[in-house]
Amino acid sequence: MWQRIQTLYLLLATGLVAALFFCPKAGDISYTEYWPYAILLIIIAFLQVMALTTWKHRVFQMRTASLAAIILLGLQIWLVVDFIRSHNTPIFHITAVFPVVATILDFLAARSILADELLVRSADRLRAAKRKR
Repeated sequence: MWQRIQTLYLLLATGLVAALFFCPKAGDISYTEYWPYAILLIIIAFLQVMALTTWKHRVFQMRTASLAAIILLGLQIWLVVDFIRSHNTPIFHITAVFPVVATILDFLAARSILADELLVRSADRLRAAKRKR
């Protein structure tokens, strides 16, 4: 499990999402003070942990990582819209780009999981062809 690169990608993405629970968004406002952000973060964290712990089911792991990445992308777009709409121009912290980095890591993990699944399927196909001989 830990020797695969996709596990490291998922672990880093999970760490970034977990950091959003404790870090401020702008000024002294945290992500969890605004309940829609908190609900999205809980859903994303749950999906990240599921993707991290289901290494035996590669297709499910790939779909879960992709879904988490799509939701993270939506969260990032929502943060950008909030930043643009803010009238008093708050200064956002570096944590505002954590969802983008986690999204990229999730897509990289999904791509690596897909490559592993294709490799396993081709090996199974070769084994099946060898058994027929």
